[in-house]
Amino acid sequence: MSFADFKKRSQSSINELTKKIEETNKKESYTDDRFWRPELDKSSNGFAVIRFLPAPDGEDLPWAKYYSHGFQGKGGWFIENCPTTLGQKCPVCEANSELWNSGIEKDKDIARNRKRRLHYTSNIMIVSDPANPQNEGKVFLYRYGKKIFDKINEAMQPEFEDETPINPFDFWAGANFKLKVRKVAGFVNYDKSEFDSASELFEGNDDQKETVWKTQYPLTEFTGASNFKSYDELKEKLYSVIGDDIRSTVSTETRAEDTVIDDSESNSDESGDALSYFEKLANE
Repeated sequence: MSFADFKKRSQSSINELTKKIEETNKKESYTDDRFWRPELDKSSNGFAVIRFLPAPDGEDLPWAKYYSHGFQGKGGWFIENCPTTLGQKCPVCEANSELWNSGIEKDKDIARNRKRRLHYTSNIMIVSDPANPQNEGKVFLYRYGKKIFDKINEAMQPEFEDETPINPFDFWAGANFKLKVRKVAGFVNYDKSEFDSASELFEGNDDQKETVWKTQYPLTEFTGASNFKSYDELKEKLYSVIGDDIRSTVSTETRAEDTVIDDSESNSDESGDALSYFEKLANE
């Protein structure tokens, strides 16, 4: 580069640098556009029809199952996947066991607040989304909890002999899932959600089924080893959040369990969408 060219470039450098600063300071978006969540009205009610999809190409299961912890301490938020998912030790679970076994009710409350939460993630196709009709016909990832998984299990293994088992994840003999959301005792609840009668997706059109199948997202990433921090890393993070005393807590005004969460099991041992909520809080 000649000095003359350098001189010309320097005249526009302030604009280039300003643009770079704006890009650097721009707040990173933590929204994963692959995931779908039902949109609720002001009363926390909502309705949508979804179709659970088969296992992605090359994978064995149509869902990923994993645990996480999400809680706030004096040093901020602890939002991490729990290595018990992989059958490994977890420093948070160990601390919770110590608190629970103390027999002191206050310690048990702290352990409850830091308990692990169960998540399932599956591929779904949106059949009907009145709040966002532009989603209909598209494939998304859907994170859900134990109660919805129980409904899936009940569909596959019905309780009574006059009920026909169905595989909700099957293209040909599966069923649409009517997601009915309402608020119960201050928490969003999915209890009235139910499977419709068995029906073929895109009846008679296997080409459309194949198109959907090929656009599904991999699920193994959610249980891959790279998605979990080591025991030592988690322990260091834990004590940076709670301090040296495992009994240290934040005020009740800021505890996550006291906040209404868009989740069917936000106050149970195994919740689904709570992880998204905690991640959002941690990154604000």
